[in-house]
Amino acid sequence: MPRFSVIVPAYKVQAYLPECLDSVLSQSFPDLELIAVDDRSPDACGAIIDEYAARDTRVKPVHLAVNQGLGRARNAGLAEAAGDYLVFLDGDDTLTPDALRAVADRLKETGDPDVLVFDYARTYWDGTRVRNRLAAELTEQGPAPFRLEDRPGLLRVLMVAWNKAYRREFVTEHGFTFPPGYYEDTPWTFPVLLTAESLATLDRVCVHYRQRRRGSILGTTSRSHFDLFEQYDRVFAYVAERPELARWSPELFRRMVDHIAVVFTRRDRLPRGSHGEFLRRARAHCRRHRVPGARLRLRHGLVRFGLHRTFRALRLAAAVRRRALRAALRLARALRTGALRLHYGVQLRLPLRSDRAVFAAREGYGDPAALEEAFRTHAPRLRTAWVAPPGRAVPPGPRRLTPGTAAYWTALARSRYLVSDARFERRLRKRPGQVVVRALEGTPLGHAGLDLLERPAAARGLDFAELLRDADQWDYVLSGNRHATLTWERVLPGGYTTLEYGLPRNDVLQRATAADVARLRGSLGIPEGAVAVLYAPAHRDHRRTQQPLLDLERIVRRLGPRFVVLARAHAPAGSTRVIDVSGHPDLAELCLASDALLTDYAPVLFDYAGLDRPIVVHTEDWAAYEACRGAYFDLRRFPPGAVARSEDELIDIFASGHWRGSRSAQLRAAFRERFCPWDDGHAAERVVRRVVLGETEPPSAVPLADRTPAPSACARSPLATVPQPSEPVPVTESR
Repeated sequence: MPRFSVIVPAYKVQAYLPECLDSVLSQSFPDLELIAVDDRSPDACGAIIDEYAARDTRVKPVHLAVNQGLGRARNAGLAEAAGDYLVFLDGDDTLTPDALRAVADRLKETGDPDVLVFDYARTYWDGTRVRNRLAAELTEQGPAPFRLEDRPGLLRVLMVAWNKAYRREFVTEHGFTFPPGYYEDTPWTFPVLLTAESLATLDRVCVHYRQRRRGSILGTTSRSHFDLFEQYDRVFAYVAERPELARWSPELFRRMVDHIAVVFTRRDRLPRGSHGEFLRRARAHCRRHRVPGARLRLRHGLVRFGLHRTFRALRLAAAVRRRALRAALRLARALRTGALRLHYGVQLRLPLRSDRAVFAAREGYGDPAALEEAFRTHAPRLRTAWVAPPGRAVPPGPRRLTPGTAAYWTALARSRYLVSDARFERRLRKRPGQVVVRALEGTPLGHAGLDLLERPAAARGLDFAELLRDADQWDYVLSGNRHATLTWERVLPGGYTTLEYGLPRNDVLQRATAADVARLRGSLGIPEGAVAVLYAPAHRDHRRTQQPLLDLERIVRRLGPRFVVLARAHAPAGSTRVIDVSGHPDLAELCLASDALLTDYAPVLFDYAGLDRPIVVHTEDWAAYEACRGAYFDLRRFPPGAVARSEDELIDIFASGHWRGSRSAQLRAAFRERFCPWDDGHAAERVVRRVVLGETEPPSAVPLADRTPAPSACARSPLATVPQPSEPVPVTESR
């Protein structure tokens, strides 16, 4: 008996069905059966299902003799199901990676409830994904499992069958089936939630709900949308037969009226000329199921009384009101913009303030934050300010500036020093006497700047003329090594001076102490004595979604309880040994907290090398990366440590101890010598002495042999001395 029976009905979805089936069969939790129901589809759905069944014994094909509709197709799948839990998935939707593992873990954690409700996200043709706006209802806080009266807000979540897992014995015991017609989910979902003795939630997106441009059932104009009334008749008949459920009637009535209003107001559902009839049916329906004392909103009353023309008139009035408000907001914004431009023009004519400096960072803190601290330390007469939108944290010390305010434009117009790792404003006019210091991405491995002219996939949306106009305003550009200096000056030509003094953001890596490392590890929840691996992959220009190439859960499972992963990428939900740090604002802190770096082509590998800690490079898709973006050198031939060309090879590198062996140390030493000549903890000081204090001969760098970067916690851990796997690791295992 499998843990899950995944039921997929298919009708006219041949273009999407393979992706749907693949999303199920590729789940990291393989204990499942996939029941694919061909609802007599006139396209190739039936043949696709048979092809998958021939390749994978977990696929159970079901072919219906005549087309019966979505509800009856699901019932046919139900009749064949043998799993502990039922999961429904429409043929044009997909499960997210590791979804079933997260569901299985949550079911076990909550004692196998009757129903588990999980989240979904709408996905659009352009790749945009929008999570369910009522995701807060799925919080895992509080006791679980629970009854519906404990969390009645679940009735507001989209009433569909495919965002839940159902205990099959519970479904069989109560005889739940799907009715024919449109909106077949309604008389299934409401009775299931009302009847369940135990419910639980999973706060994780498990389904990608495809929003098709054309062809979806609910997006089809048809009189079948009148089926909605009969479906709610079934819901109220179910409640009427069970007096203990009568207390839910007012809420069901409100949900029904809301649903009717949605169908009525959507332009693409009801045929032309049928709206009056639909509202008259709605009026009769509301009278039939009216619950005394139910609190209703205005549109509920209009639907209840069938006031077709009044409803339309109010909708028109609301639309006019919305347009008027939008026009007023546009006018107000235009007036505000004009006033700020006038203010900026006035400020440009006032004297510069030589004791003011403004700092900004694209994300996190990075080089600007390190420079801001150095400005205050070595030039204490300067007053600093940090640009950040509302809600974003700022480093301690500088005054906060909100973009778009009068104070912000005053600071840009009159501050002598402007320091950033991104452009301040397109409308910025650099004045004589102002000094612009620009921090770039670090040491470039992939092509950048003008070299992207021949790389359209990587240069998508990049305005090269605007980029060069921005470069013309720079006075100084930061560089960490000769390779970066030569590259930036060629691909971003301008009249600036390159300060090859090291990268200020890396100073903390040299100055931090063992106590700082211990504090950071504690704040991230890294277990005492564990080996923490920071996983920081590069952005893939050739991929629409940035899902990691590695199965992190599988990796930590194979390596045993000694290893944890700090993931700067999508992390599996519910994992205790894969810690999601993608939202952490300070990458340097993550570097300090980790014992090793696992990356591919991300710039962080050059920064991390200065720590003199192990680095493992995963180059499985090097050919695709090089073809799309291009590379300035072959990282596989000059790596900072061990190189893995597959996930199994990566597991073997960590399991065998090669990740921190002598060969890896030799490679890292050569890499540091080339790319970290200035990373000695004094880069920011050198920049300040040159830019602010005017010293033309900055202090020389501390030799590599004399540096003492922050110590790794792994070096003191007895568990890391013999890093053997918890079980034999066959390197030939297929993924």
